[in-house]
Amino acid sequence: MLFNSFEYVLFLPIVFLLYWFVFNKSLKLQNFFLLTVSYIFYGWWDWRFLSLIAFSSLVDYVAALKIESSEKRNTRRLFLTISLLTNLGFLGVFKYFNFFSQSLADGFEQLGYTLHPLTLDVVLPVGISFYTFQTMSYSIDVYRKKLTATKEIIDFFAYVSFFPQLVAGPIERATNLLPQFHKKRIFSYDQGAIGMRQILWGLFKKMVVADNCAVMVDQIFDNHETLPGSVLIMGSIYFAIQIYGDFSGYSDIAIGTARLFGFKLMTNFRTPYFSRDMAEFWRRWHISLSTWFRDYLYIPLGGSRVNTQRAIRNTFFIFLVSGFWHGANWTFLAWGALNAIYFIPLLLTGYNRKNISTVAENRCLPNIKELLQMGITFALTCIAWVFFRAENISTAVTYLKGIITYKFIPDNYHYFHPKYIFILAIWLVLEWFIFRHDDAFGKIDLLSKWIRRPAYFILICITIIFTVNEAQSFIYFQF
Repeated sequence: MLFNSFEYVLFLPIVFLLYWFVFNKSLKLQNFFLLTVSYIFYGWWDWRFLSLIAFSSLVDYVAALKIESSEKRNTRRLFLTISLLTNLGFLGVFKYFNFFSQSLADGFEQLGYTLHPLTLDVVLPVGISFYTFQTMSYSIDVYRKKLTATKEIIDFFAYVSFFPQLVAGPIERATNLLPQFHKKRIFSYDQGAIGMRQILWGLFKKMVVADNCAVMVDQIFDNHETLPGSVLIMGSIYFAIQIYGDFSGYSDIAIGTARLFGFKLMTNFRTPYFSRDMAEFWRRWHISLSTWFRDYLYIPLGGSRVNTQRAIRNTFFIFLVSGFWHGANWTFLAWGALNAIYFIPLLLTGYNRKNISTVAENRCLPNIKELLQMGITFALTCIAWVFFRAENISTAVTYLKGIITYKFIPDNYHYFHPKYIFILAIWLVLEWFIFRHDDAFGKIDLLSKWIRRPAYFILICITIIFTVNEAQSFIYFQF
């Protein structure tokens, strides 16, 4: 079920009313209701995979209890291993098996041997990379004694399958989200209003910004061999904005929806395209995933507090794993490796923690230096996104070569249509002047209602007018 679908427009208010006015008599009843509607939400896509998420939840629920109850280190490690292997096994079978099988066959073919790879005819379960990482972090935190294993099985199952963030994050830690299922929730009008604002902004970013950019991106990438360099540059910019609008739009809708039910999810994006270097970008992009890799892989490997050689190794490893998390394709590994190359000079010079605060903090506009820094960072990001979007490495290389080798000036300006420039201008202005500030959705209350209400109305009208005819799926559903 898509957030931008007619089914969801009916689903959400019905669930909201039942949750607050029918099942509000007891906490356990509310949690059981959330679990039920979350499974309906997920099963709407393909009910067969409900057994997968249920089994993953059950394994981690039992494993965590066994880890906590045992005094023996080997027993604790055994059940942690069972948890990790179960979840990684699901990913290996459904997401990576065919890739490794085909890559092995291709490798032998280069040596002159022909192999017929064994492939599995399976569908990738939507959201599997998100909920498996969520349950693994729970088991690891219990093993590290950062969290007490819950005995409330309904609460735990509801935590894993919580429908607002189930299929594309944020990847919530049990330390943040699970305790919220144990506490009585009281509806707050103010939190509900903030949630509705965030949902509206997320729908605008998805349905207006991302989906309109997608039209141009598909045309440009499908015809990149014949298009001039200026159009190819524009195509990479369109895709950078598409994937941000699409993914952060989903996160905003998820976070806003969770607020309607009395839950607070972590922030997943903080205006990453206003970053002044690549280290700052990765502190602001897909925060729930980057902090997951930091806490469960990077720091255990030693992080940057090791010798230079190991620090470089750790950085490459994390970025490659991050790329591979996104999909079973060499393009994602190339994307990860390129971002590692961007990051390492900052790490070695100690500049990776330089730009911590928000750009142009307490100022209306950035200075020239900040503009240049943001421009360079955005340009580097766009180059990396070409690998992320391309079907294969060869296509990505051809695309980038086309920027500098083909005719630069376009024959027509179809790809620079005023409609798309207008949409991007609205997004950029709102993003800079409002949403780059922390708690922007809460601070909107400080504005006069005579400003807020017309602004909401205009944004709703723009969303309706510029929405692409057919509802588009979210990019990160495939991960």
